[in-house]
Amino acid sequence: MINQIEHIGIAVKDLESANDLYEKLLNEKPYKQEYVDSEKVTTSFFKTGTNKIELLESKNPESAISKFIEKRGEGIHHIAFAVDNIEHEMKRLKEQGFQLLSEKPYKGADNKWVCFVHPKSANGVLIELCQEMGRSEK
Repeated sequence: MINQIEHIGIAVKDLESANDLYEKLLNEKPYKQEYVDSEKVTTSFFKTGTNKIELLESKNPESAISKFIEKRGEGIHHIAFAVDNIEHEMKRLKEQGFQLLSEKPYKGADNKWVCFVHPKSANGVLIELCQEMGRSEK
């Protein structure tokens, strides 16, 4: 079951300047910054109330974030939804005709198992499913 929006991912060219901008906007510092090898990005997470924003920067021109910015410019990259059982949701969505970008969940940022739904099967929106690692078996 999809529980709630987990975060909104925003592609940025320069994480340091984007962090400065969001610190001013939200009046908060990021609570976490990490490199995610599977996506070849450095992420920075902000929390405001129960909402989270993930800034994503890549220096690798072959990464999905670099290609996204090259094609569309900086901006909203994806919407992530929290789920209790990512494998169950992947199976359910696949049965409903959604195209998944991976056959199995993999380790993403912020201690999550993740899987993405292709934007072509979601009206042009890249959807991420997130399950807290250790919450239930992947």
